[in-house]
Amino acid sequence: MLAIHAVPAFKDNYIWMIEDGGNAAAVDPGDAAPVERFVAERGLALSAVLATHHHMDHVGGLLALARRFRCETFGPAGEDIAGLDRRLSEGDRIDVPGIALSLETIDIPGHTAGHIALFGGGMVFCGDTLFACGCGRLFEGTPAQMVASLDKLARLPGDTRVYCGHEYTLANIRFAEAVDPGNAALAARKARESAKREKGAPTLPSTVADELATNPFLRCDEPAIIAAAARHAGRALKDRVEVFAAVREWKNSF
Repeated sequence: MLAIHAVPAFKDNYIWMIEDGGNAAAVDPGDAAPVERFVAERGLALSAVLATHHHMDHVGGLLALARRFRCETFGPAGEDIAGLDRRLSEGDRIDVPGIALSLETIDIPGHTAGHIALFGGGMVFCGDTLFACGCGRLFEGTPAQMVASLDKLARLPGDTRVYCGHEYTLANIRFAEAVDPGNAALAARKARESAKREKGAPTLPSTVADELATNPFLRCDEPAIIAAAARHAGRALKDRVEVFAAVREWKNSF
């Protein structure tokens, strides 16, 4: 039976470990050492490494793991990542080696130019594109690209579990409260997620339904978000891409 484990790395990264029987696959291993400890402690064989984008806090351990465990590696076709055995783009499907899980590739550019998500088994591994109550910075893409990418993720089934790359949830909620202060679902989420962190537990995964109810970056059609973004920008905003761009700029300096 599949089990998903959050393995902390660096200051606030998560490496997602997918365990199935005696095997494990690592998603976005920015550092090899936490993965090596995890599989050693649990007596597992590392059978695959999956990467969503090229930033080193997500792929810094990929080559070392591939060499040590001789496992198969997967990542985005549109990005320069050394050591990939298979490069994935929109619609590509993989059966994760050693794991009873099939994943479909979704192209989600914006944070980086070739960022992908991997969707299957009621889960989506989305790297730094969609965060719990937030989204990634636009390092290589445009607001229009990011809106289109977030729309793809928002169309997944509401009960899809969202596994993103960082523990940013409480900081994202504080920003969301500034943008959408009347949102009762957001207030309830703050209490729920704060209780998890007080116990030292991850706030992740979230669900697509949670994000649709509380994440301002998925709610750029909502009158409250439009009004708040326009007030902050000091001008009328003509469409949801402009609303998104204004909210993202606001978050950058929040």
